[in-house]
Amino acid sequence: MTAIVVPNTNVPSDYVPSDDEEFMNERQREYFRKKLEDWKEQILADSKDTLSHLQTETASLPDVADRASAETDKSIELRARDRQRKLISKIDAALRRIDDGSYGYCDETGEPISLGRLMARPVATLSLEAQERHERSERIYRDD
Repeated sequence: MTAIVVPNTNVPSDYVPSDDEEFMNERQREYFRKKLEDWKEQILADSKDTLSHLQTETASLPDVADRASAETDKSIELRARDRQRKLISKIDAALRRIDDGSYGYCDETGEPISLGRLMARPVATLSLEAQERHERSERIYRDD
């Protein structure tokens, strides 16, 4: 595919993509780009807060139970940050798909992914139907 260069369209803050428009027009692409960039920015800000918190937390708690509880909290927080790191990777991939013109189209069928699904899960790569098929086949193989 040829790369799509999208000038800054200055999408109004109250704009919401609609099924009445051409699918993945310039305005919709810019809307989803902003949504993804804002999401990524928020995750990165949260990560900095977590790092700051983990660095200032003292490891010299006198009570063994308190230390164990603090270690458990750290472990849970680090697992959450790992999931967010993976999410950032998905956000970056979605931004690349916006750039190359493939964003919003199902990886499996090539059909448009519904705007409602993209609004709820902007990193979606499969239509709802394809995702359900994928999850059913995972369950079948997992249950064997």
